[in-house]
Amino acid sequence: MTQDAATDGLQVFIVGGAVRDALLGLPPGDHDWVVVGATPEDMSRRGFIPVGGDFPVFLHPRTKEEYALARTERKSGRGYKGFTFYTGADVTLEEDLRRRDLTVNAIARKPDGGLVDPLGGEADVRARIFRHVGDAFEEDPVRILRLGRFAARFADFSVAPETLALCRRMVEAGEADALVAERVWKELSRGLMAQKPSRMLNILNESGALARVMPELQGVDEVSADVDRAADVSLSLPGRYALLCRLTPEREALGRRMRVPSECNDYARLLPEVLAGLDASQQGADPIDAQLALMERADALRKPERFFDLLKTASLLKPVDSAAWQARVDAVRGVDAGAIAKACAGDPGRIKDSVRQARLDRLRAG
Repeated sequence: MTQDAATDGLQVFIVGGAVRDALLGLPPGDHDWVVVGATPEDMSRRGFIPVGGDFPVFLHPRTKEEYALARTERKSGRGYKGFTFYTGADVTLEEDLRRRDLTVNAIARKPDGGLVDPLGGEADVRARIFRHVGDAFEEDPVRILRLGRFAARFADFSVAPETLALCRRMVEAGEADALVAERVWKELSRGLMAQKPSRMLNILNESGALARVMPELQGVDEVSADVDRAADVSLSLPGRYALLCRLTPEREALGRRMRVPSECNDYARLLPEVLAGLDASQQGADPIDAQLALMERADALRKPERFFDLLKTASLLKPVDSAAWQARVDAVRGVDAGAIAKACAGDPGRIKDSVRQARLDRLRAG
């Protein structure tokens, strides 16, 4: 760790995930820095750019990495926004570390490379245990979501029994009810894209939080296995979300509750139709008509990439011949709808049926 003109003379420490990941031998990600003994005015004079809202956070003038003033926090209301912060120059590094969520995230690295680890985080990294820092954990319900997300990312870590018990008490006290949709989706989407998404669902379920933040979700045990297989094949987030709620009749209500992005909602809506269409195209009275009907419902001609991603998603649940479907889409897209429309100029009402018949003929021709 080297200093520069902007930080020369400041007490700066790398904290949190970067330290944890380095101890795990993982590639370094973004660095989070804590500055001890400084004021906002000190930072501004050095050229740092203020970006914090509730508490002072600054961007380095050159690297644009985040530097936060050491702070303490005190609960002042329900939910994750109910806090007041103190960032005086007298706040120590140890006090800042004690307000963090898990011991493995409450380790700092000094400029000389040594660790500041007042809570035993390094030992918990070695033991692969997620353990809450202290009673302050229960003041922020987002930490339940983060615990689940970390469990999904680090599949070889266990959760300390006392930490899971604390999460249950938080839910029983109503803290999870204060979580806002955007934050739930942010953490859930990151957990779905992790190594073992089922572990996040398990943590939320065992703590009771799942029923509070996603009460519509059904078939959790079955879809947990689905999303893990999706992670194994690097499926897209929309595909993973569609698998998550494929057994949920109220998937539209679930999407509204969490303000899920429209693409994810589209996949969730279309996946059951794709699964049904695949069955009909193999076992129906007219498989060719069923194949075209599926492509029409899934808008495969205008959005082929989405269609094939949906097929990849469906392939985790039943056999899918992707090469055959590629040939079918190519065949249907090869029909010149414009020429047919021109030929039907005298009878516009025939255009739609004529185009569809031409597509069926192309499919039947193989």
